[in-house]
Amino acid sequence: MSDIKVLLQELLEQEERCQFTQFTSEDALELGLLILKNGKSHYTRPIVIDITLAGHQLFHYAMQGTGPDNNEWVARKNKAVLRFRHSSFYIGRYCESQNKTLEEKYFVSEKEYAGHGGSFPLIIKNVGVVGTITVSGLAQQDDHALVVKSIEEYLKRQ
Repeated sequence: MSDIKVLLQELLEQEERCQFTQFTSEDALELGLLILKNGKSHYTRPIVIDITLAGHQLFHYAMQGTGPDNNEWVARKNKAVLRFRHSSFYIGRYCESQNKTLEEKYFVSEKEYAGHGGSFPLIIKNVGVVGTITVSGLAQQDDHALVVKSIEEYLKRQ
């Protein structure tokens, strides 16, 4: 199996593991702060963290050193997750596996949608994708890894 196929399977497995039974504003606050703590302890670059449920932004934090461009990346990544129902990292790697850009594969503007890692679907078990959990500011694989690691850690505490 090629490396990209292995990665795509791993990303789908993360989506299966990282599902909530419920998600409240309090969960968004606690998870957002956990992502911030993990981001500060593992990386030196500043990040923006965004958690949105059903179009309602429950948590947003921009570290000193981030800028409006990070918010644009958040919006574009979120839009991709909500349209395709997978992590933005999965979407980008899937298109790559097809030797196509997001625009070529799905006829959507890359000015509006980003297939770069960092946005993860907020999934409620037996319901589906209801929002997004997003980081911007690191390399795309690190944005993605920070979100997944933090969700897994948060779910273990439940």
